[in-house]
Amino acid sequence: MTISSEFKEFALKGNVMDLAIGVIIGAAFARLVDSMVGDLIMPLVAAVIGKIDFSNLFVVLGTIPPGTASTLDALKKAGVPVFAYGQFITVSVNFLILAFVIFLMVRQINRLKRQEAAPAPAAPTTPEDVVLLREIRDQLKGQAQG
Repeated sequence: MTISSEFKEFALKGNVMDLAIGVIIGAAFARLVDSMVGDLIMPLVAAVIGKIDFSNLFVVLGTIPPGTASTLDALKKAGVPVFAYGQFITVSVNFLILAFVIFLMVRQINRLKRQEAAPAPAAPTTPEDVVLLREIRDQLKGQAQG
């Protein structure tokens, strides 16, 4: 078996294709959540708390060279060590929202699976003694009429 045929066999297995599709959808979903957090949620949080941009919250851990602006990007370009906790807050909010949305999706899928897997309720079976009593009744009715 050649390497190309082994690779082809490996790549065309169902699990590999499912994984590839999951990675692609996951990347697109992550971009969607990033946009939702950055463009919708964070502005609302900033409106409630005040004009605050979490991604620019940091603490300078070194000396700032003269002429360097006191922004996170400028300090990083200048090689100044910074403790950028604001970006961590933003990423944490992204993660929490993503985890919550995935939880809701999995919960809904599980509900659909339970509904699909739930067998139709079986018709209640009549106890054997009731069946026998009905047969006796029917026979007695037949004798009385005949």
